[in-house]
Amino acid sequence: MLEKKLKEKIIKKFQTHASDTGSPQVQIAILTEEIKLLTKHLQEHRKDHSSRRGLLKKVSERRRLLKYLQKEDEKSFKDLADKLKIKIAKKMEDDKAREDKLAKIGSDEIEAGLEGEEVEENKEI
Repeated sequence: MLEKKLKEKIIKKFQTHASDTGSPQVQIAILTEEIKLLTKHLQEHRKDHSSRRGLLKKVSERRRLLKYLQKEDEKSFKDLADKLKIKIAKKMEDDKAREDKLAKIGSDEIEAGLEGEEVEENKEI
């Protein structure tokens, strides 16, 4: 658990506007600091399985938030990853590229399908 002053300092550093306390950037920054503290704790207390479970939950929550931020705002995702020195897995980058490619293919197929429907309507007349 983070101390109140440290948490406020993190919020001030990563907030997107004056009253921001819950944006993905702030949540990811707080989770990153909590993950660092838990990692340090687990290096000393290797058999503390309940803390290990909490660490895994925090890591997965941060991963979800990072994926959301990457999908919504690519630029702030990259800026945040650089500021926090988070290593981004190649898989996340590949997933984003695959989604973009599928979206482009899907829109091309929709356009092609609409053109085909117009041709069919003309044949019926």
